[in-house]
Amino acid sequence: MPTQTLDCLGLKCPQPTLKITVLATKMHAGDTMEVLADCPTFEQDVRDWCSRAKKTLLWCKNEGEGKKRVQIRF
Repeated sequence: MPTQTLDCLGLKCPQPTLKITVLATKMHAGDTMEVLADCPTFEQDVRDWCSRAKKTLLWCKNEGEGKKRVQIRF
């Protein structure tokens, strides 16, 4: 099960979730996507996206300096 990495540093809402949506079209069941972003609303945005898309948010980590890293299971 491959893990795709997406760097969204410097992007502001809604760009990180739009990029997740685009990459999601290439993901398969069981794949994992790891996303790094520094948008202040990113954590809540990705939680909402996962809920709407029926994907599993595995974890969300604070990387410091306003950066968050999340992992999504497809």
